Amino acid sequence: MAGSTHSVNNQVPPLVGYDVFSADRALTAAVERHLDPGLRDEVLGELSALGRTSGSAQVQEWGAQANENPPRLRTHDRYGQRIDEVEFHPSWHRLLGKGVSAGLTAAWDRPAGHLRRAAAFLVWTQVEAGNGCPLSMTHAAVPALRADPDLAAEWEPRLTSMVYDRELRPAHLKAGALFGMGMTEKQGGSDVRANTTSARPLAQDGTYELTGHKWFCSAPMSDGFLVLAQAPGGLTCFLVPRVLADGTRNVFLLQRLKDKLGNRSNASAEVEFDGTWARRVGEEGRGVRTIIEMVAATRLDCVLGSAGLMRQAVAQAVHHCTHREAFGGKLVDKPLMRNVLADLAIESEAATTLALRLAAACDDGGEQERALLRIAVPAAKYWVTKRCPPVAVEAAECLGGNGYVEESGLPRLVRESPLNSIWEGAGNVQALDVLRALQREPGAFDAYLREVGQARGADHRLDGAIKDLLTELADLEGVEGRARRLAERLALVLQGSLLVRFAPPEVADAFCAARLGGDGGAAFGTLPHSLDLASVVERARPVA
Repeated sequence: MAGSTHSVNNQVPPLVGYDVFSADRALTAAVERHLDPGLRDEVLGELSALGRTSGSAQVQEWGAQANENPPRLRTHDRYGQRIDEVEFHPSWHRLLGKGVSAGLTAAWDRPAGHLRRAAAFLVWTQVEAGNGCPLSMTHAAVPALRADPDLAAEWEPRLTSMVYDRELRPAHLKAGALFGMGMTEKQGGSDVRANTTSARPLAQDGTYELTGHKWFCSAPMSDGFLVLAQAPGGLTCFLVPRVLADGTRNVFLLQRLKDKLGNRSNASAEVEFDGTWARRVGEEGRGVRTIIEMVAATRLDCVLGSAGLMRQAVAQAVHHCTHREAFGGKLVDKPLMRNVLADLAIESEAATTLALRLAAACDDGGEQERALLRIAVPAAKYWVTKRCPPVAVEAAECLGGNGYVEESGLPRLVRESPLNSIWEGAGNVQALDVLRALQREPGAFDAYLREVGQARGADHRLDGAIKDLLTELADLEGVEGRARRLAERLALVLQGSLLVRFAPPEVADAFCAARLGGDGGAAFGTLPHSLDLASVVERARPVA
């Protein structure tokens, strides 16, 4: 019989067996806000089903297993023949299959496709973020391929399929296909115009032979890749199939897999091209312009991914504090802990609300919305992804020592949290892109002002922040050195305007006070004590 010292008490039950979508009030409200009423039942039912799958104990276990068993590189088979394959744990394939069947690569031709996919991507990220990379790359390849109607007609049905086919074989024999991307090289990093991979034209029109090395190739197990290389006419975009039409393997030499801080279930590789067959996408010399639509889509996915990670971190923190007792009561009822949780909650809700607004703009497709996306996507990518690491770390601290233990899941979130800020153009790249939009595309800032202007007069702190932003933009001396500050302010003002218009008053009040009105500190948990923080925390609580 166990002694009394071996009894376990005051431990928090695991956050499993719940609907990840429906338990997220900020996300469900954002979806309903932007959704055509005629699609409401269909889309909410679809997202709730994915939410239940995501919150199930089995799928949560798959996520943990995929993370604990990272991919392995197999360059040769047992006979010494070069095969260049990546082996994944079975749980990885289960997760990727669920993601594909949930429509995470099928946004482009479905009603409200970007909105419903964005919400699903945010939910699915909370299971295991690693499989989001191939899902994102496949989704984002579609607009780039549309630069060549013949290529789009051939490949788009495969990429938007809801069938996951893991076998390496000619794409025309598959019910569904995945895409990766290779842009950066050893010498260039984000400066892709410095790439040295060469493309030599072959006899058949539009086909080339590539020679070079890609320093980062995303999702190297995919069926096809969009890459940049130097053709006779300049930097050009190419499609590199993994397997050629006759069934032979294309020359796609996997040199090594990256040993990454987080995102460990996903493979990222260094790849050598040596006489690799490729097909041109778009015109020679216009590679950046061709692939930029893919980059824009993946940058929005970085915002969505970070919003998903933040939501899961906040859900775990609030859940823990709702059940954990200390100093004579529940942690969630302690004023200082409540302040911390509320501060984390408004950061998460602001990220979700902004991300879903941008996804809805992608569905609209109008000139005004495209102009807004031009400035709002890089600003959001800059700011939301930078807020993710401090949110994850603070949420782990809410669990105390338990949050530092792998079994809690928080260390995985902490390791994953910097990724979206670094990938698809790090902070400086995004801030400079915001500057380009301001300087070269006046319609983008006009669209931004019309958007935030819809909330003018509703909160004096927001009105003051808009005025300060206009003052800052009136003086463009030394503007490059202030690019990060501008991107931050643009994102914060846009988040504030959306919350003032759509969030409960207590959420908007807390955000405007701390983020726009200067009545908050540098760390989380420094909101004004006079706010209705209990309601903010309750809104963020996941109901299992």
